[in-house]
Amino acid sequence: MDLLGSILNSMDKPPSVNEEQKKLIKRQKEMAEKLKNKQKEELMRFRKYVEERIGRFAKDDRPHIEFQALDKVHRAVIHEVAEFGGFIAMSFGCEDVDRYSVVYKKENAPTEDEIAARRNHDGWNEEIAKEYAERRKQQRELEYEQKRLARSSAQNSNNTTSKQSNPAPITEAEIKPTFNYKDKYAHLIGQEAALEAARKTETNQSYGFVPSKNKKDVRSIEQTLADIQAKKRLKLQQQQQEQQQRQQEEEQQQNTQNPETQKADSAKNSSLASQPPTSSSTSSSTSY
Repeated sequence: MDLLGSILNSMDKPPSVNEEQKKLIKRQKEMAEKLKNKQKEELMRFRKYVEERIGRFAKDDRPHIEFQALDKVHRAVIHEVAEFGGFIAMSFGCEDVDRYSVVYKKENAPTEDEIAARRNHDGWNEEIAKEYAERRKQQRELEYEQKRLARSSAQNSNNTTSKQSNPAPITEAEIKPTFNYKDKYAHLIGQEAALEAARKTETNQSYGFVPSKNKKDVRSIEQTLADIQAKKRLKLQQQQQEQQQRQQEEEQQQNTQNPETQKADSAKNSSLASQPPTSSSTSSSTSY
């Protein structure tokens, strides 16, 4: 706590605000609040103006109405009021330059030509409508001509390919092979290659078709456990038989080695019996 107090005491105090500065800040807040309220009132008046104008537009025979170039906030009000009244609202032009909004009735929705003209900054009237209709007609004719030329070129190419693939028939007199191909490939197909060498193959009708009932284990639990125990007993018996066989083989190997060991032992015993007694044995016998 002492450390924190020392740090706070060493820091500079905030600058004091005098009465004039307080009054200035208060006036700035009041002006900002007035400006905000003024903007709200202006938007409310503009909204009423848009509602009245669209209301009159709904009762007359005009196909659309245009608004002057406005900013994004005012255009958003126009779109909101138009959509709420069941109309179509669209904006054209460059942002922050000359972007304006147009409201259409649903039964008089704008055509593609009108949308294209307004996006191109050409406006829209009867003369411009005729001009764009003529352009669209010329464009259709040009596309039709291009398609016709493409079809004709494709047909010509098909005809040339068909002529190349189907040349004039050749008579038998013109067919004169220079050599027999069998002689060339005799090392592969042999000298006799005909239908006799071919073998007719037949597919296995049952291949891949296994009944689902053959894939199911229809045994009961008791029978399954009994089969498992039987397999274990059989495996144990086989292991015991193998162990007995190994023991028998080991015994046979030992029996084959026993005669040799017996002969060696007998020879050793005979050599010990033939040796004379040592001096130690005689002295021990005389001492008694």
